[in-house]
Amino acid sequence: MLYHLLYPLAGEFGAFNVVRYITFRTGAAALTALFIAFVVGPPLIRALGRLRANQPIKEIGPAHEHKAGTPTMGGLLILLALLVSVLLWSELDNRMVWILIGITTGYGLLGFMDDYMKVSSGKNDGLSAWTKLFWQTLLAMGVAIAIYIDPNFDQELSVPFLKDFNPHLGILYIPFAAFTIVAFSNAVNLTDGLDGLAIGPVMIAAATMGLLSYVAGHSLIADYLGIKYVAGTGQLAIFCGALIGGGLGFLWFNAYPAQLFMGDVGSLALGGALGTIAVVIRQEILLGVVGGIFVLEAVSVLIQVGWFKLTGNRVFLMAPIHHHYEQKGWAEQQIVVRFWIISIILALLALSSLKLR
Repeated sequence: MLYHLLYPLAGEFGAFNVVRYITFRTGAAALTALFIAFVVGPPLIRALGRLRANQPIKEIGPAHEHKAGTPTMGGLLILLALLVSVLLWSELDNRMVWILIGITTGYGLLGFMDDYMKVSSGKNDGLSAWTKLFWQTLLAMGVAIAIYIDPNFDQELSVPFLKDFNPHLGILYIPFAAFTIVAFSNAVNLTDGLDGLAIGPVMIAAATMGLLSYVAGHSLIADYLGIKYVAGTGQLAIFCGALIGGGLGFLWFNAYPAQLFMGDVGSLALGGALGTIAVVIRQEILLGVVGGIFVLEAVSVLIQVGWFKLTGNRVFLMAPIHHHYEQKGWAEQQIVVRFWIISIILALLALSSLKLR
């Protein structure tokens, strides 16, 4: 919105010419989202407290009784800061921006319904797993089809570290893209179990995908680095900047000991947004490297459930895997910081693939 208002004035006021640069608007979006989160955060926490929108604490597993009474649905803070900032600083005639806004809002609403049912009942019983999966898949399929029917769409799959191996998926791209979005959404959701655990890797992944979006949208840089050029994806860097700003603002209140939990309204939406960005810029597999922590959390649950059904025994003390380390005696802050460090290492590894192709 501000881009469309200010850029036409650049002829009369030269200073406004700066809004033409994606890098400037990415930074502005991050600062705007951060400011919104700082302003809205305290009254939102008080409002959620008055409404008794508190996170139900599981009776099994690590002792988290001290977290009882902490408001959840903090993802509302992130989404408000994120979406307002994106609308202010993005080029709103870019269809990919609206696709990203749509999936983020849709998954956010789904997560809100799940959180609302939990806090209303006072139990960890929200929407059934199959209900959530159905709506997640439906929304993701809609996004995948919208991307697939673009006349400039490239059906070749980009494989990290392998320059000349680009499988052509054809119509199979649609279920593959939908799976990427749904899987990453649920992986982020499973990671959101400790104060600050999910939002740190989300911001690291957003920074990495923002850089890749800018590169993919710049034909010369994309050609030099040997990645797919996708016209218009530079605008997604602005979305990533806003996500980082909103995430930092949320982390201010979510850092240990948390005043506010993210809830499904945040984790499902942010995971779905990151998955969609990867699909748009054709870096679906690389997202698995960047978000390796999320993949590890999801795989630990699959292994635990699958092995228990086969043998009646458990591989981990508890799943997702961050609870396994809690059971081993690791402090909550220790787990969180170490998972952040691993996320940074994985992001650097993913970026190194740009020159190793």
